[in-house]
Amino acid sequence: MTKTHLIPFLLLPLFAAPVAQADIDLIAIGKIPGNYQDMSTRTAALLENGVAGNILGGVGSGLAYAGGNVFLGVPDRGPNATPYNPAIDDTTSYINRFQTINLSLAPNPGYHPSKTGSLPYILSPFLSATTLLSNKTALTYGVNGAPALNTANKFYFSGRSDNFDAAKSSTNPRNARLDPEGIRVSNDGKSVFITDEYGPYVYQFSRITGNRIKAFKLPAYYAVANVTPVEDTEIAGNTSGRLTNKGMEALAITPDGATLVGMMQQNLIQDTKKYVRIITIDIADGTTHEYAYLLTDGSSVSDILAINNHEFLVDERDGSGLGDGSAAVTKKLFKIDLAGATEISTPTIGAGTPTVGKTLFLDVVAQLNANGVTSDRIPAKIEGVAFGPDLVVEGVNKHTLFIANDNDFLPAVGGIANPNQFFVFSVDEADLPDFVPQTIAPIASDDHDHG
Repeated sequence: MTKTHLIPFLLLPLFAAPVAQADIDLIAIGKIPGNYQDMSTRTAALLENGVAGNILGGVGSGLAYAGGNVFLGVPDRGPNATPYNPAIDDTTSYINRFQTINLSLAPNPGYHPSKTGSLPYILSPFLSATTLLSNKTALTYGVNGAPALNTANKFYFSGRSDNFDAAKSSTNPRNARLDPEGIRVSNDGKSVFITDEYGPYVYQFSRITGNRIKAFKLPAYYAVANVTPVEDTEIAGNTSGRLTNKGMEALAITPDGATLVGMMQQNLIQDTKKYVRIITIDIADGTTHEYAYLLTDGSSVSDILAINNHEFLVDERDGSGLGDGSAAVTKKLFKIDLAGATEISTPTIGAGTPTVGKTLFLDVVAQLNANGVTSDRIPAKIEGVAFGPDLVVEGVNKHTLFIANDNDFLPAVGGIANPNQFFVFSVDEADLPDFVPQTIAPIASDDHDHG
């Protein structure tokens, strides 16, 4: 039987007056300390930069609901904030993975509506599994870049920026480098879909074994032709394709389980600044359609979440806040609708390109400020967004919305604790009248490959 690890939670202040909608309230905050380690003990040896290879960080780079109280969190390419080798952008041989976490809510018996620092629910995270990502056939690694855990039929993906074939474009699916950012679960519960910034890629993996099942083909103009392990060199050497470290950031899956919806973090090199691409992918046959989204308040997109088969929430943010040594300004969720939106399947977009309409759904900074969380304590990278199980509050059914951060694997910044955090909001049904929940079949947690 799988052992379950308890992760301490921390409560923060009371929910406040609504911001963008009538009944969206902060009901709980949970934290995972940044110095914890995950369950992949085989990867615990120190990385090239001296950081443990199984540090439990960045789990909010992407957040996916998996049914019940189970969520999947995906870290990005690993700890690379410690300088040691600029020739590979200080990236390490961190093996990519996803974490299975139980995020259960319980009424807070000590809750006092008039007391600052009180929230109506307690969020108690439990880490139950760590699943490493791999391929059944050989991948391309840089010099000394192949993980020691590789076997004859299991080749692990890694965050090292030099794990690629320089003779091919950045979307070569044989590249071993992977920078995961978005994650969603298939309706049958057996697969996870993950987006990547290096390619950009969209991959399908077995949720049980972590083995890659499928690579979805994106339009050629998403790729860069000149691939290097150093960000500045790569940017200077390309005139089209994704910006370095600004690739496929966001991912949704429609409730019917048929379509993936990805978003780039920022514009492609050839596109006008702030014009961000949305791409839908038919899971069965790989057919794609594209739409344009215009950044208005934030500098980038970090996630997209399906409300139903055509409406979505888009996480638009700046890069300021805890972890950046500054104060958060923009962390907002905008509601969009692709029904009737104009397709833009063209290599270049900009002024004159039709963009999807957007309306403000939730101002996260304003909501947290109203609950006593100061802007310098709001995480800079609010990146993972997922609906959770419905909740009955005083006899009224509410949807739950979970928002998580990427702490960049940094337990503290400037002497200030920098944990993985989960912010939970209750949403009145009237604010999402056409909401359709994704139904995900359960799978046995002890079938996971724990690395």
